[in-house]
Amino acid sequence: MSKEEFVVAMGESGVKVDALLEKGNRDDAIVILQGLATKNPDRKEPWGRIAKIQFDAGSYSEAIVSAEEVLQRDETDRTAKSIRAVAGLRVAAQSLADLRNDVELKGNARSDATALASVMRETLGEDVLVPPAELEARKKREAAAAARAKRVRATPVSAPDKAASVPVTGGDPFSLLK
Repeated sequence: MSKEEFVVAMGESGVKVDALLEKGNRDDAIVILQGLATKNPDRKEPWGRIAKIQFDAGSYSEAIVSAEEVLQRDETDRTAKSIRAVAGLRVAAQSLADLRNDVELKGNARSDATALASVMRETLGEDVLVPPAELEARKKREAAAAARAKRVRATPVSAPDKAASVPVTGGDPFSLLK
């Protein structure tokens, strides 16, 4: 589809999508835009419109996926970046609220934090969720020292050059040739 044909198709689809959205028929509106996106896989516009519709409907995880589709086609698109960021924050906030409402997290703040950290450690398979800064710095220093030691061991030690070890006597550079 040429650029001109796409612009016309996007305009016609936009009118249909707007009419469907006014009636509250979000799913059909998205189907139309997905069809346009399928016919024009290099174009970001259908995906951007889908992302906005999903975001406005509160389908934040779907909006993130659609915004990623836009960013695959244009990594500088600010609207897609904004949708992805805000939707991501809203998903995170909802996840924290869900955890907060968990039956096991009904104690004081400290016991809730401990229980939440335990759940997160178990889920992530990590003993420490956020390592202390000094531990990270020590690991970096140890890794750098190990790399230096390996580099020193890998450097071959050659025998000193005989000519360099024999001093030139009397300032005569040709004395070694005699």
